[in-house]
Amino acid sequence: MAMTSAEKILARASGKDKVSPGDIVQPNPELVIMHDGYVNMAYEQLSQLGYRRITAPEKVMIITDHKVLHLTSEAILDAKNHRHVAEKWGVRYFFGAGQAGHGHIYPMEVGLVKPGMFLFSYDMHCTNFGAVGAYAHRAGPDIITVLATGSLWVTVPATIRIELTGQFAFGAHPRDLGFWLSSQLSPERLDIDFDYRVVEFSGHAVDEMPLSSRVALCNTLTEIGVANVLFPSQQLTGGWQTQISDEDAHFENKITLDIGEVSPQVVLPGAPDQGVSIDEVVGLKIDHAFIGACGSGMYDDFRIAADILKNKKIAPHVRMFVVPGTVAVAKQLSDSGLSNIFADAGAIQLPPGCGLCAGGLGGPLAPNEVSISTAATNGAGRMGAKDAKCYLGSPITVARSAIEGCITDPRT
Repeated sequence: MAMTSAEKILARASGKDKVSPGDIVQPNPELVIMHDGYVNMAYEQLSQLGYRRITAPEKVMIITDHKVLHLTSEAILDAKNHRHVAEKWGVRYFFGAGQAGHGHIYPMEVGLVKPGMFLFSYDMHCTNFGAVGAYAHRAGPDIITVLATGSLWVTVPATIRIELTGQFAFGAHPRDLGFWLSSQLSPERLDIDFDYRVVEFSGHAVDEMPLSSRVALCNTLTEIGVANVLFPSQQLTGGWQTQISDEDAHFENKITLDIGEVSPQVVLPGAPDQGVSIDEVVGLKIDHAFIGACGSGMYDDFRIAADILKNKKIAPHVRMFVVPGTVAVAKQLSDSGLSNIFADAGAIQLPPGCGLCAGGLGGPLAPNEVSISTAATNGAGRMGAKDAKCYLGSPITVARSAIEGCITDPRT
C-alpha cells in the first residue's frame, strides 16, 4: 500500500484506498480557482451549453490578478462583468482588484490552501501550492467541466524525487536552482522523463527553506511541463496535514543535488528551459527590470532586492518595476520601509497581482528592448513587443543588474 505524497492526495480526493501511476481518477476538489482572464469566456461557454448555475459554487474562487490596472474601457467592462458572473453563479470567494492579489500566492497566505488539499485551477502556475504540500491540477480550458460537474478525469502521474543537500552559495537563489534544473531535465542531460511527472523535493536543505524559496522552485519548474511540484510539510492547519511519501513508495527516478554547487543562472529569451550560467551573458545592456509575478512576489523576494538597492540608484537608462504579490505583501513593504528604498532607487511600485508578467500590463517593453526579470516565463511578446528580449533571473540578479544597467553577476 506504499504511495508517494501525490498518490496519497489523489487517492483521498478520489475516495480510493490506493492509486498508482497511470490510473484514471475523478478527484473531488476542496477548492476551484479561476483568474480574471478566463471568467467571461467560461461564463459564455457554459451559458451556450445551457448552464445557468455551476456545481458547488461554495468551493469556487474567482480572483483578479491579471488586469488589476483598469487602464482601458475594455478592462473596466471586464471587471464589471466578473462581479456580475460571481453574483449570478453564487461564487463564495470573489476578489476584485485591490482585495487580494495573486491567485497563486494569496490562497496560501490566508490559509485557503492547506497541506494535503486537492484543488483544480485554470492556470498552470497553480503548482505554487505544492510549496505547502497541496496538490493543484491545472485544468486549463477544461475548468468549465469542473464548474459544470464538480470534477474532471485526471491521470495519476509518476513521481521523481529530488533530494537537496547543502546550502546556497553567495549570490545564488532558489530560482537559480529552478532555472538550472529546468535546463537539465531533458533526455540529453539528466536522462529523466519529466513530462507530466510530479517532482517531489526532499532532504535536509528542504527543511531549511522558507515558503518563498519553496514557491520559487515550484513556480520555475512548472514551465517545462511537469504535472506538479510538491514539498513535504509537517504543518497541521485546520485539520489538514500533508501526505508524506512512504519510505518504500515507488519513485520513477531519484537524484541528489548539492545546492551549494548551483551558480547564478540567467534564462535566455524564448523559453524558461534555456538557462545558462550568468557568465555567458554578463555585460549585456538592459532597458527594463522587473521583480514580482507568482514565483517572486513574496516579501522575502523584495527584502533581498531592497538590501541590494538600499542607498543606490538604478541606472539612468533603466526603468524598473516592483510588483508585490498580494495586498498584505504591499503593506509589509510599506510598513518596513522597503517601498521607500525602491522609490529612492528610482523603481516604480505597481498594485499587487501578476504585474508585467501578464502581457506587460503597467510597464511593457518597446521593440528591440532588453529586459531582465523574475517573470514566470519569457516567450516572445510576454511583456510587450514580440521582438523585445526577455531574460529571466533571480531577484538578486535583477536588482544588481538594474543598478549596473547591464546583466551583472551578483557575486561581483
